[in-house]
Amino acid sequence: MNRPDPKTYYLKTFGCQMNVYDSERMAEALARDGYRETTELDAADLVILNTCHIREKAAEKVYSDLGRIRDIKGAREKTGKSTVIAVAGCVAQAEGAEITTRQPAVDLVVGPQSYHRLPELITRATRERASIVETEFPGDEKFERMKAPRRVSSPSAFLTVQEGCDKFCTFCVVPYTRGAEFSRPVAKIEDEARELVRAGAKEIVLLGQNVNAYHGEGKGGRAASLADLIAQLARIDGIERIRYMTSHPRDMRDDLIAAHAEVPQLMPFLHLPVQAGSDRVLAKMNRKHTAAEYVDLISRIRKARPDIALSSDFIVGFPGETEQDAEDTISLIKAVGFAQAFSFKYSQRPGTPAAGHGEQVDEGIKSERLQRLQAVLDEQQVSFNARSLGGVVPVLFERKGREPHEFVGRSPYLQLVHAAGSGDLVGQTVNVAVNETRRSSLSGVIEAA
Repeated sequence: MNRPDPKTYYLKTFGCQMNVYDSERMAEALARDGYRETTELDAADLVILNTCHIREKAAEKVYSDLGRIRDIKGAREKTGKSTVIAVAGCVAQAEGAEITTRQPAVDLVVGPQSYHRLPELITRATRERASIVETEFPGDEKFERMKAPRRVSSPSAFLTVQEGCDKFCTFCVVPYTRGAEFSRPVAKIEDEARELVRAGAKEIVLLGQNVNAYHGEGKGGRAASLADLIAQLARIDGIERIRYMTSHPRDMRDDLIAAHAEVPQLMPFLHLPVQAGSDRVLAKMNRKHTAAEYVDLISRIRKARPDIALSSDFIVGFPGETEQDAEDTISLIKAVGFAQAFSFKYSQRPGTPAAGHGEQVDEGIKSERLQRLQAVLDEQQVSFNARSLGGVVPVLFERKGREPHEFVGRSPYLQLVHAAGSGDLVGQTVNVAVNETRRSSLSGVIEAA
């Protein structure tokens, strides 16, 4: 008796590392339900777009993709094949039923806190032949029920420890799409970390929309800080490296700063978004810190860990931003010095307070200011990488490169490193003598043992 072919799914991920983690968990749940992944869109019985709502272009890209997928769904129907289209993630949470109104071919809209119900919701959508919208906020239920064995495709694995945000920055949709801050218990995170190590992970990246606000249940029912969690995870055999992102300056506590000096597994890299260098703009953003407070915080962090590499986010052209405000941001960048950074033109997000502000900045002015700001950031990144030239860095190799015998990995400072070697170096930490540096990567020679 011939068995039917397994159902197939195609999963596309937009946006942040949190979405990458969520996609991994969805894939695990689908595999448990008998699905097999395909990279061919027109061969998929199920198509999932795991979406991002941070910037307008990202959301519009989803609708553009949905139009193409609708056409594929129609073509498959003519050959007797059905296709379920699901929109997940933050666009799903923010826009809900509007998605099915704009694109009726969508069968399922599922928010970030309901992924544990994905197989069940797909079955319902197929049976009822009606669009289903599921955007509830059930807290820890998502993590409790997504118990499929963890799979790792790289020695560096993501692990969500905190979700949501209570800061309500005026430009940000996260409090509306991910909900209030919620932290997972330490014991549950430890269990998942051990499972990741058993699956081959050597580096654990702790994720949260506001990860350093972590306050999960620890020993004796007491709230544990992120520093407490990191110290606990560092005791697990097999974890060589620990990182965390993304943080808020207001939650950078003394014990977390100290952890960068005291926990060998905690890498000397910190992504700490400042967004702007003008106090006037920071106040309009509701960031709850000043430029001087940020600079002072960086000074304290560098005192604890002098070699730390810093990364940040910058928004250019926030409503009401003046030329002096833009210059203040560049002055802050020059005062701090960043190893890398992400910078964007302000994008109006419906439902956020800043979207209704007057004084929207002209797109041409935004572009010119962004170009100036990025020129300074690029120069700093080139300078930071140049300091590695002639030195030796320990590299955790994550994958094979494009060239024969080439491997690609990361330094402790999150720099991308290319080096040639024999055998299979994926998953190994090897010293590399750096002989070439570029803006976004290093190259070198593997040192003899």
